[in-house]
Amino acid sequence: MNINEINEKIKQRPPFQMIDRVTELVPNESAVGLKCVSVNEPHFLGHFPESPIMPGVLIIESCAQLCSLVIEGSNEPDKLYVLLKVDGFKFLKPVIPGDRLEISVKKTRGGAGVFSFDAEVKADGRVHAKGSLMFTAIDRSSVYER
Repeated sequence: MNINEINEKIKQRPPFQMIDRVTELVPNESAVGLKCVSVNEPHFLGHFPESPIMPGVLIIESCAQLCSLVIEGSNEPDKLYVLLKVDGFKFLKPVIPGDRLEISVKKTRGGAGVFSFDAEVKADGRVHAKGSLMFTAIDRSSVYER
């Protein structure tokens, strides 16, 4: 999938869109995607100006966006698939501008509106981060209810 095809499937847009290309997609099972890390991304202005490092939460968000492409039916207009849990994420090597991240996600559990994935993030063949993510489906109308 190129960027235009990705834009048809996910709601995030720059500067918060974290997947640039999908190289493998097995619906409802797994995916491999790419994120090209650029020094022009806004978070590098403050994290850290002298030694820019991609924040871990944005690495997790990159994984989550790729997972959303795997979940069949995630484009249901009345449902949102939201991150429910992040588990065991380890950041083994900093991600810096110029890195080309290869993100792999594999569904480990799914059904009844709850989905779990294992994720691994590599650059130059070396693992930079890995962990598990869990998502749940919620009614879109419930998000802004008080």
